[in-house]
Amino acid sequence: MLDSAMAALASLADPSLLLMLLIGTVAGLIMGLIPGLGGTGAVAILLPITFGMEPPQALALLIGALAVVHTSDTVSAVLLGAPGSASASVTMLDGYSMAKKGQAARALTLAFLSSMAGGIIGAVGLTLAIPLARPLVLSFASPELFMLTVLGVALAAVLSRGNIIKGVSAGLLGLVLGMVGTSPTTAEERFTFGSLFLGDGLSLVAVALGIFGLAEIASRASQRRGQTENITLGGGWGKGIREWLSHWTQVIRGALIGIWAGVLPGVGATAGTWLAYGQAVATAKDKRQFGKGDPRGIVGPESANNSVEAGDLIPTLLFGIPGGVPSAMLLGMLLTYGIQPGPSIITEHLDLMYLIVWSFAIASILGALFCFLSVKQLAKLTKVPFAVLAAGLVAVMLLGSFQEGGQLGDLWVMIILGVFGWLLKSTGFPRAPFLIGFVLAIPLERYYFLTDSLYNGLDWMARPGVLVFLAILVLPILWAFIKFVRARRNTNLDDGHRNERPEDDESPLKNSTWSLAAAGIFAVAFAAALISSAQFSPEARLVPQLVSIGGLVFSGILLFTEIRTRLRARTASAGWTLDAGFAMKTFLWMTGFLALTAAFGYLIAVTVFIPAFLLIVARARLKVALIYTVALYVVLLALPSLLPIDLPQGWLNTLV
Repeated sequence: MLDSAMAALASLADPSLLLMLLIGTVAGLIMGLIPGLGGTGAVAILLPITFGMEPPQALALLIGALAVVHTSDTVSAVLLGAPGSASASVTMLDGYSMAKKGQAARALTLAFLSSMAGGIIGAVGLTLAIPLARPLVLSFASPELFMLTVLGVALAAVLSRGNIIKGVSAGLLGLVLGMVGTSPTTAEERFTFGSLFLGDGLSLVAVALGIFGLAEIASRASQRRGQTENITLGGGWGKGIREWLSHWTQVIRGALIGIWAGVLPGVGATAGTWLAYGQAVATAKDKRQFGKGDPRGIVGPESANNSVEAGDLIPTLLFGIPGGVPSAMLLGMLLTYGIQPGPSIITEHLDLMYLIVWSFAIASILGALFCFLSVKQLAKLTKVPFAVLAAGLVAVMLLGSFQEGGQLGDLWVMIILGVFGWLLKSTGFPRAPFLIGFVLAIPLERYYFLTDSLYNGLDWMARPGVLVFLAILVLPILWAFIKFVRARRNTNLDDGHRNERPEDDESPLKNSTWSLAAAGIFAVAFAAALISSAQFSPEARLVPQLVSIGGLVFSGILLFTEIRTRLRARTASAGWTLDAGFAMKTFLWMTGFLALTAAFGYLIAVTVFIPAFLLIVARARLKVALIYTVALYVVLLALPSLLPIDLPQGWLNTLV
């Protein structure tokens, strides 16, 4: 194992590997500043660039971005009080308070150094996990691997924030969507309806960018103003370094909490940072300064949010269970290269495992260094209105989705799933289980049939490993049920507050007509999948039917709950809101852009869409729109000569 680790370190002397690591690090830092993108957007946008690369270069690019997105999202949280991601909102409590006192440099020093240390400790944790888990992973057979895939979807649904029924429904629908295309057991086509385009299944990049990327743009595109409050960096860099050294125990504790939060599927960086903040408050003797500029309120959460990403990689690489959305996409990339996480990656690709470790540690150091050197320039990007950024993001995301299959159909799928992703987000459905289910659909089915062919009946369920995984699956469900019963009892104690619910900015249409419509869409989708699967052979329809039946049960519960809420509601629920209207208009703009691309080609569509969107939607000045369009056009024109990227050609191009 030491030989593999040293070989991986020596491979980083390759200029192409170092270049990819640097590009990934810079891209991750920039995307971390943009609200809503984070690790999900960074990996999804960079993933298409990896097609055609060798696995080491592709991993260096993606790991470089993943390691630093939570380093730069602190800049806007501290300087503007507007966190670049949900996890950075914890840092904002004390960081923004320091900045308002003229101590922004001190806060950023604490944050950057803690993020760097969290990334390094996370890489160490991943390194230690390899020899510790190696005997366990090598003992796994197909029953354990099947249970691990089930566990990955189930835990992501159960442990996600919000309604468990919604999480399970989303995970099951992701499984159904992942089964579109050729069956891994019989090689017959399923859910394709005779379409050659659907025969190869749906593009992972299109699904991820639609559900997360376009949905986020639509929900935030109404933000036409940047941050106007002017906060200077001030001094305090040296004081920040001294304070950080004095709180080294908080750094270690926060990083360990982050690793643990990353190992648990569906928990993620937001929960990890809040847990780290909670332990910092709980272990402090003097709690009066928390929320008012206490350095401990920055150090703990910032070390946690970077180590979470390393923790995510432990179950992803060793067990094939993605800990979060970015690692799910990373898992999808490995599968496309024929690299199967679990026993085979340890026996056949151990050098790649250690390459990931080294890349994560080096990128964490580079990310902190780049932030120190360029914090003034990075802060300027956070003041750009999101509506202005949205125009370029739409163009980049659609181009990225095109790279995997080279078909315009992927872009239409992306926009349709963007609308669906916006609906999920707005009505309180967790989207992570959906994407994790999509990624694990084929491995789940393959391991099930392999298990069924090797064992008689349910004999495989008596294996010790399977029993352990069943216990891990059942315990969180029981705990969630106990919490639900306790909540109902507490609610029943005070009927006067029965209808009061905490405000949820991320789910403004929760318990509304939109929420009822979403439950109806789930029920219809599962029913359609169940009916369509009846035409398949017995082997090809077994798993789709089981998933569809389970989905119908959970979506039926959702429908019943939504209808009962409508009947019990004392006031009219939210219907067509201003934000919903703006989101739908944004999707119409995206559709228009895609129609222009299909007719005239990508470059012509960009020159029409970008200035029109900036002037009409973002209400930018004419000068800004012109400079923006020309700069983007020149970059896109040069891109195919620099990277393995193809620009979509339209109907007019084929005629010419």
